[in-house]
Amino acid sequence: MGRTMTEKILGLKAGRAARAGEVVTVAPDVILSHDNSAAIIQEFRKLGVAKVKAPEKIVIVLDHIVPASEEKYARNHKDIREFVAEQGLPHFFDINAGICHQVLPERGFALPGRVIVGSDSHTTSYGAFGAFAAGIGRTETACLWATDEIWLRVPETVRIDLSGRFAPGVSAKDLILRIIGDHGADAANYKAVEFAGPSAGGLSVGARLTLANMSAEMGAKNGCFAPDAKVLAWLEGRARGAFEVQVSDPDARFEAVWPYDLTALEPQIACPHTVDNVKPVAAVAGKPVQQVLIGTCTNGRHEDLEAAAGILRGRRVHPSVRCLVIPASWEVYRRALKSGALEALVESGCVVLNSGCGPCLGAHEGILAAGEACLSTSNRNFRGRMGHRDSEIYLASPETAAATAVEGRIADPRPFR
Repeated sequence: MGRTMTEKILGLKAGRAARAGEVVTVAPDVILSHDNSAAIIQEFRKLGVAKVKAPEKIVIVLDHIVPASEEKYARNHKDIREFVAEQGLPHFFDINAGICHQVLPERGFALPGRVIVGSDSHTTSYGAFGAFAAGIGRTETACLWATDEIWLRVPETVRIDLSGRFAPGVSAKDLILRIIGDHGADAANYKAVEFAGPSAGGLSVGARLTLANMSAEMGAKNGCFAPDAKVLAWLEGRARGAFEVQVSDPDARFEAVWPYDLTALEPQIACPHTVDNVKPVAAVAGKPVQQVLIGTCTNGRHEDLEAAAGILRGRRVHPSVRCLVIPASWEVYRRALKSGALEALVESGCVVLNSGCGPCLGAHEGILAAGEACLSTSNRNFRGRMGHRDSEIYLASPETAAATAVEGRIADPRPFR
């Protein structure tokens, strides 16, 4: 019997054939952390180890609270910068790079066949490039810094077969919300989710990143695509070193196969306060919102900003709405400047923030007051995530976000196309 992509990647890294359910010990190719590196440094010090074992594998990106919003975060950033200098870490990205899940691919760390682990649950994003990419804890990260080894259980794989093509006004965010709504937030706990089928190759790299990113919201350990010519072209001139593409064998065993017809999909929205509380946008259209957030690591890429600008261009943000825009990285920011997307968004009344996590994690920028509602293109809508516990977060696509910003209430984007 053949093997899945995930089985192959972990088996090669472990130096032996591996099957789902087995435990392997591997030395990962990349170890990611961000602002939480300050806490990881404290755990590392407790181990009594003077130097990290593989400094070239460690990537630290400051993105969660940048620039620092208060003294404790400034102190954390200072501690991280001093640790980077002390350890001679070559891959450190300060506050002018962007969100880690966009920066790593742009800077050539997210490559096919690689094992990438990170102290952030949305490390699954890099499966868009055919990597095994999984979130781990801070203590695990500290131990990895010291030992360059981690054990992982090889996950079973759920295959999601995609057919058809998106209708205008419908995009990858609608698809992943529908999948999570259908199967639940725990449907893929510690499993790999492989997006495949005849329509998988037609998806843009950005769309794949959205799907892999939010596979974490159904509990997936890894969310992945088979690398193809589109991915290899995107990586040209970016990739740091050689890599080996792995794909699932035709006779690989999948735990389940979930078919999805993109043609039949309509705009979707996750309602408060869970990501799997998903309904068609039409079912909640008319609900007033006070804030719209377009961006983050889920939908802050150039194509997302262009999609929003396509609706907002020549229109105005409703006077009762604060519309915030966060490009996922400074590379995206500059590209959107040149393309005119940011100009269109600003002219419509949007407020463009620096590239970072900002309001997504509720630490600063765009915090909600009691009784307020926000429609966001981010990936989580838990109670209190963006501010007061009595506020509400709805999750939707950039297209739905832009239409909602114009209307001042949740709106179906299809009439705007």
